[in-house]
Amino acid sequence: MSQNNTHRAVGRAVTPVGIAGRALRGTGGAAVLGTVVLGSALLAGPAQAAPAALPAAPAVTAQAAAPATPAPAHATSALGAEKLRWGSHGSAVEQLQTALNEHGASLSVDGKFGRLTHGAVKDFQRSHDLKIDGVVGPQTRGALNGGGASISTGGTSAPAPAHSATNSQQTIVDAARSQVGVSYSWGTSKPGVSFDCSGLTSYAYAQAGIDLPRTSSQQVAAGTTISKSEAQPGDLVVWPGHLGIYAGGNTVIDAGNSKGSVSERTIWGSPTFVTFR
Repeated sequence: MSQNNTHRAVGRAVTPVGIAGRALRGTGGAAVLGTVVLGSALLAGPAQAAPAALPAAPAVTAQAAAPATPAPAHATSALGAEKLRWGSHGSAVEQLQTALNEHGASLSVDGKFGRLTHGAVKDFQRSHDLKIDGVVGPQTRGALNGGGASISTGGTSAPAPAHSATNSQQTIVDAARSQVGVSYSWGTSKPGVSFDCSGLTSYAYAQAGIDLPRTSSQQVAAGTTISKSEAQPGDLVVWPGHLGIYAGGNTVIDAGNSKGSVSERTIWGSPTFVTFR
């Protein structure tokens, strides 16, 4: 057999194998021949590039998490924007419901301040030694937000809700007055047809965007009792088993069984007054 092995030199690429083999020994420490060396080199390229992409992942995660940071501030701002009570609705009520849930309530976050939200507010007030009236004012809002700073926020925003309440109160009076002369009928609330006392008050308040419970006892429980000197037009005037809309000037608009219709008349006896302002 020839020592030079010229047939092998012609049939196989000896030199590339040798170079690749030496290169692989320098980097990987193993002698691999032929096309396997080329395949390993190709596979090694992406494998070595992978670590370079890893640092980018935390950056994306950090950016994705960043928008969550302003959310609590927005929630606190919305919660501190206005006084909330039965009949309130909107994003501020959603923030309230979320805050109550964080304190142990189990409310649907639907933006409607109704019976369940009213009860949850009273439970919260009771557990925090606050006035139990179901109204989210500065003190209750401050306790929900976990500090006193929100109280000052509520104080600075107070003039706007007060102005809104005044317009709402007049809307309530005007709505009740528009039904004067309509027949009295127990258990009804049909504008232009018939009302009972709580049907008239719930109708009048609805025209101002305030949802009251249907019965007189529920309406009284949902509001805040005040003195006559504090009463403003649009508040409720309440007698045992009966109520109406305070029209100012010692007059009330009510759907009365004794009159048989909705009428505006002088207040009699010693009623109490309930507000939703």
